Amino acid sequence: MSRASLALLLTGLWTFVSAQGEPAHPDFVHDIQPLLSRFGCNMSSCHGKAEGQNGFALSVFGHHPEGDYEALTLAGRGRRLMFSAPERSLLLRKATAELPHEGGQRLKPGSPAYQRLHRWIANGALWSNPERPELTRLEIQPSQEVLGFKARQALKVIAFFTDGSQEDVTWLSVFHSNQVGMAEVTPDGEVTTGTTTGQTAIMARYLDQVAVFQAIIPRPGDPDQAGTAPFSRPPALNAIDHLVDANLDQLNLRASPLSSDADFLRRAYLDLAGRIPSAVQAGEFLSSQSPVKRSELVEQLLDAPDYADHWALKWADLLRVDREQLSKRDALAYYRWIRDAILTNQPVDQFARDILLAEGPLSENPAGHLYQVSKRAGDTAATVSQVFLGIRITCAECHQHPYDRWTQQDYHGMRAFFESVSTKPFGKDRLALIARGSQTATHPRTEQVVHPHPLGTTMPEAFDYGRSDRREGLAHWLTDAANPWFAKNMANRVWAHLMGRGLVEPVDDFRATNPPTNPELLDLLAAHLVAHRYDVKSLIRFIMASRTYQLSSQPLAENEMDESNFARALFRRLPAEVLLDAICDITGIPEKFPGFPEGHRAVQLWDSQSHHYFLKLFGRPTRTTPCSCERATGASMGQALHLMNSPNLQHKLSHRDGRIAKLVAQHLDNRSLIDTLYLTAYARFPTTEERAAALDYFDQQAPHRQDAAEDLVWSMLNTSEFIFNH
Repeated sequence: MSRASLALLLTGLWTFVSAQGEPAHPDFVHDIQPLLSRFGCNMSSCHGKAEGQNGFALSVFGHHPEGDYEALTLAGRGRRLMFSAPERSLLLRKATAELPHEGGQRLKPGSPAYQRLHRWIANGALWSNPERPELTRLEIQPSQEVLGFKARQALKVIAFFTDGSQEDVTWLSVFHSNQVGMAEVTPDGEVTTGTTTGQTAIMARYLDQVAVFQAIIPRPGDPDQAGTAPFSRPPALNAIDHLVDANLDQLNLRASPLSSDADFLRRAYLDLAGRIPSAVQAGEFLSSQSPVKRSELVEQLLDAPDYADHWALKWADLLRVDREQLSKRDALAYYRWIRDAILTNQPVDQFARDILLAEGPLSENPAGHLYQVSKRAGDTAATVSQVFLGIRITCAECHQHPYDRWTQQDYHGMRAFFESVSTKPFGKDRLALIARGSQTATHPRTEQVVHPHPLGTTMPEAFDYGRSDRREGLAHWLTDAANPWFAKNMANRVWAHLMGRGLVEPVDDFRATNPPTNPELLDLLAAHLVAHRYDVKSLIRFIMASRTYQLSSQPLAENEMDESNFARALFRRLPAEVLLDAICDITGIPEKFPGFPEGHRAVQLWDSQSHHYFLKLFGRPTRTTPCSCERATGASMGQALHLMNSPNLQHKLSHRDGRIAKLVAQHLDNRSLIDTLYLTAYARFPTTEERAAALDYFDQQAPHRQDAAEDLVWSMLNTSEFIFNH
């Protein structure tokens, strides 16, 4: 018997709602499905796993309600429901733990949820009442609140329907905290904050809608209470600082002072060029009296080839320049296309369009290699969404996104744009990309055709699958100034690279339930990018000219616990390639990479599969996904032991043609030698205490100046000041 036949058989005449506001005759779609989500029955750890649990399987997060209805009413010969005696139903006896249940007691007899299930079974387990109004939106009350440490806040979730009615669905909603350490939420919607300053979001999900509560948790303090006596701050250098300061005032956070020239110099080199300055470059910058030397340095670095090398490495990770999926020849061509686009400062909207609309011989259109590393149309759609919109839709291939609004329909609507893309042989050992055809995408559950439509838009009733390239509509929508995600995503990625953390974090997880820490600032950055025709260098100048970028990393008592509001510069471990190049620059001994010429820097490696122990140990990504999370940024014991004991590192330090040996011979005065070594490693002169300690050590090792210099540099290579960008 089909689901529809069963529904007709069991459905009788009923009144819609009882006098108490509860549906007199509950139906599965509107009343029972939310209970299965509320009590975790359809979670992937329970009956929502692929094979189900103890013979009872539900669709994960309830993405397939028809199948769930049949599992309850028909599967197992209908043994889960007993219409003549609902309280004897296996469903209720298991849920109340009257019978053994691995999930424990989920319902209490007599509770509202129990009564609703009991009434549903007693009335024939109805599928749906077409006269019921549909859910249009969800709202949390309050939507935002300023809370102190260890504070509590009860949330109320209101559902709004097509007939203008509304209902308190708090007891039917699923709650989730974005940052459990900052604020926890009970299944009943009571929020308890921790002892961390910042903002965090609490999500409520009911049926296919989500809503967000934002908790703002200021630093406690007296007399500088948040919102009453904000700290005095140095003058803002541009509009960025005004918005950051307003956020810090709300959170009662004090900003650290400006960074020193030495810190700014090293930070700018690492952020823009992916390398450290030489001792000569550091000395010249530190001795300069120009009032605009910081902005002049930024311009110099933006114009250098090292900028293209460093940022091409970043984009090669995201766009998956992968020799194992391509060939060496094609991976190199793909990488060179990316680097040339950055070197010529191609607007990022045109960069995205060139990739989306690539067609013809791949030898002439290397941007099309994206379609080779993401061979399935669905994979391409997910990659484009994640890289260019900052939206993760992969999970929506099989079920509704658990923390966002994206459904299978949305996923397959994006996938449909790429169904017509294919390759065919072109000449000897070459391929051409073809983007014409009438191939369609179908919904895997309904088997209905899903016409191409961008995220957040309504699917058209019909679509012309003629000779035109359907990707043109997607490219126009994606790069349009009115697109709600493209400019914000690009601005957020640039901000995260320069500041160590995105305004939306992770950077590729834009969703209503993961709001930016400073929405007004993200809007400002996106507007700047659009106004300057998607010129990334212009956005970089804007950010680096702010006081916020130029703050010291030295924490104050009033901001030492803050990691997300930019009250100070954040410590960031150097990427694997940048760290290796820095070691080579200090020692003067380049690394030799298999298959690459002498003098090739690690940041210039287009081949992520090139075998190298150091790069693997320090987290170089394999580029199997477009997620920035592939690049490991944490520290490990293995890394520390390698820096302390590596024979390769010792070889570089003691090499007779290396920089240390040359500096020892050049600087006969120990003081001059020590100053130069500090400039080389840290881009600064040693402090009085550091210089005195080093001079004392050199005196002790008087007959062995070379060994003393090697020891000093080795010790500096093992410090946080060297390993981290600060």
